[in-house]
Amino acid sequence: MEQTRTALAERIAERRRGVGDPRALVGEMRRSVLLVPVAGGGLWSARSGGVRWICGFTDEAALARFALRHGSGDRPMDYAALLGARIVDEVVPSLDEPAGLAVDIATEDGSMFFPPVAGIVPDGAAVDAVEAVNAAGAQEGRGHGR
Repeated sequence: MEQTRTALAERIAERRRGVGDPRALVGEMRRSVLLVPVAGGGLWSARSGGVRWICGFTDEAALARFALRHGSGDRPMDYAALLGARIVDEVVPSLDEPAGLAVDIATEDGSMFFPPVAGIVPDGAAVDAVEAVNAAGAQEGRGHGR
């Protein structure tokens, strides 16, 4: 029996083909329940390019592909089911470092990264918003004795 793709997996496929609306993709990610592996009492993440990526999966098949590469042999992989919005709005800001969401990283030609930028994560956790605030503060600070 062939499993149908989730709505988020469909939106990711559209964007990877160069079609579809990026805002619709972000909206679908926020509405989707993602399966996030749990390890060592926390959510599984990886660091790359100066960003900590929380890894989420659109369905059990995508999670299973990941578990085959990163799991502990024949033991099942524990995971939490979280809304994408909860990951980017609550988990990412709590990490106190640049962090984003990586979806379906073990799915060839099906992964998508949601970086820590304004419009995806809250402004306080967005690297582009922080840089803009710092630049404005530095500029404002000149001539004011700061």
